Amino acid sequence: MPSHTESALEAGLAALKQGNYQSAIAQLEPIATNQGNSNASLQAKVGLVMAYARCGELKKAIALCQTLTESQNTQVKEWANVALTHLTKKRKPSQKSQNNDVAADHSPATTKPRHASDVPSVGYQNKYIGNELLNSSYTQVKEIGIYWRQAKRAKIWQPLKKPNLIPLKLLSAGTFIALYWVLREIIKFVMASINKTLVDLPYLEPLQFLYRDPSQLILALLLIAIAISPWLLDWLLAYFYGQKELSKDILPNYSRETPRVLHRYCQQKHWPSPQLRILPIAAPIAFTYGNLPRNARIVVSQGLLEQLADEEIATIYAAQLGQITNQDFVLMSLVLLVTLPIYQLYRQIAVWADRFSQGVFHWPFTIASSLVYLLWSVLTGTAILYSRLRPYHSDRLAAEVTGNPNALVRALLKISIGIATDIKKAEQTSSQIESLNILLPVGYQQSISLGSIAGQLNFESMLMWDNVNPYRRWLTINNTHPLIGDRIRKLCLIAQHWHIDPEVHITSQQSLSEKTLQVTQQSFLLQIAPFLGIPLGFVFAGLIWLGWQTAFTLKFLNLKWIYEDLSFVTGCLLICFSIGIIIRMNFFFPDIKPSSTQTDHQLPYLLTNPPSLPIDSIPVQCVGQLLGRPGMSNFLSQDLILQSSKGLVKLHHVSWLGQPINPQDFIGRQIIVTGWFRRGATPWIDVQTIQTQSGKTIHSPHPIWSTILAVAAQAWGAYIFLVG
Repeated sequence: MPSHTESALEAGLAALKQGNYQSAIAQLEPIATNQGNSNASLQAKVGLVMAYARCGELKKAIALCQTLTESQNTQVKEWANVALTHLTKKRKPSQKSQNNDVAADHSPATTKPRHASDVPSVGYQNKYIGNELLNSSYTQVKEIGIYWRQAKRAKIWQPLKKPNLIPLKLLSAGTFIALYWVLREIIKFVMASINKTLVDLPYLEPLQFLYRDPSQLILALLLIAIAISPWLLDWLLAYFYGQKELSKDILPNYSRETPRVLHRYCQQKHWPSPQLRILPIAAPIAFTYGNLPRNARIVVSQGLLEQLADEEIATIYAAQLGQITNQDFVLMSLVLLVTLPIYQLYRQIAVWADRFSQGVFHWPFTIASSLVYLLWSVLTGTAILYSRLRPYHSDRLAAEVTGNPNALVRALLKISIGIATDIKKAEQTSSQIESLNILLPVGYQQSISLGSIAGQLNFESMLMWDNVNPYRRWLTINNTHPLIGDRIRKLCLIAQHWHIDPEVHITSQQSLSEKTLQVTQQSFLLQIAPFLGIPLGFVFAGLIWLGWQTAFTLKFLNLKWIYEDLSFVTGCLLICFSIGIIIRMNFFFPDIKPSSTQTDHQLPYLLTNPPSLPIDSIPVQCVGQLLGRPGMSNFLSQDLILQSSKGLVKLHHVSWLGQPINPQDFIGRQIIVTGWFRRGATPWIDVQTIQTQSGKTIHSPHPIWSTILAVAAQAWGAYIFLVG
């Protein structure tokens, strides 16, 4: 049994023994579904029958128990027959209030569910399931489908404690400064490059105005952009995405509650009602832009109105009101206004590159489109921290305004499912979703896998990693949105605070076992080894400086020309960073052996395994269809997704320079992907090879590029260290 499977099984059985049935279900379901005929799967299924029964989910318990009665493991079969008798027998009303009879080895439960049934217990030390694995064939558990509890809203609720918005305000100022600084540095670089080119060319003179400092002009332009952002974005969104006004007479056809929420809240705040807009997009999305409450625009897509229920739509609109209240929509409007034209420029240059695919202008246009895409990514990246904090506050206000945190939980999950469905239908990530992503309620990258496995596992299992992994927040550093499981957990806590049953039963910060935590901690240190090299580089440089200073004082060695020039510190940092890459590399890219590879059938389990980290590097070989944008708009392989039988997973590919075949040439075809699965805030597969049914193969030299990076950093650092 793999170590991660064993640890998850132990955690699930321990939770069952302690009476934490929802936690046990979340831990055991992935193992039961994805471990085939293994001993772990049998143990997990037996535990699940007990957990289902004691949670009152008798239909699931009976269905799973029936599959176990067909097992060729005689001990499991005998236990299942007895359990099935207990589950299906009719009980007198007087018996329902009595405590269940338990076997001698039954684990004590802290709370008895109202409709728990008698089920014979199973020992947790393989009492019923022997250590020998019997090659039995039995009916697999059927997919449970997407099940919504439809948990109720609060009828009477107290206002929540006023949140601390100081961190949000400080981060808003920091984000504006970051955007301004990045824009200034880019413009200064372009100006200097133009003048340098003009100086180098004959008969041309540099432009004097390009030598001026553009700082004040950029600051003035940004302030003007904030002032006119509502009207400029009106035009841009109408021109590029077909945005239209949403009539207030049409909105009640989809949600009767939404107009009442908008009217009541705006009346309390003495605001005019925000202008409503709609985008003709199938994916369920929503966002807000403007600069003042009276100039605010709330935009939803047609897909959101069609895929969400009445009260769920109302909570999304309430969340947008939260962004207006917290004024975070002002800065995000500026970011969108700066980045949207750049993204459209990238798309247009890529179209030209495809048009001249056989001509002399092909490569210039291809390189230009990739550079513009990188520019868009950098400018968008200035707002990542801000965009990751603000949803917590808007979620909180939406729950408080509507009294319905459960509807918002369903809305967030349905948006994630809808985005994944849209990607599957379109067979690519649409430009609308990618360009607007930073403003959306749920990020499209976190929706790719999460939304596509919905229905194969319950939501508690799907969100287990988001709530249990101790290093999950460190792994969101490059994500535009917070973990959806973390957001849902906070909404469920609000529901419990108002004494209503939550839509998703997420236990408060259940921890991993001590043994698993130690292993995970070691893995995390390996994960960040290159970055740990930076502080170690400072320590190394300090020791060297101290040694040189001591030698000079004792007149033993005069290296004053080195230690007085602090550039050697940079050399130490590069050397230690390189050593960190080398240490991590062997763990990051282990040899892939056919006997140890996981298939796409294990994908749901790999996604839900709580202690997983990217460094775990699980070898996989998955079969499915390659999705993504075709042509030169995908030259950097930024949109490669594998659609397997179990769901979607993002692919990371790096190319050899000038290779004749690119992955985007295989888009729409059935492929076999071999590589390393990594579970982070956004799950992905680092590709080793992509192979088509016709035998064409593309290699992705991740380890080689890592080696090149390590050697280059080592050589550069050594050069600086020696030369000074």
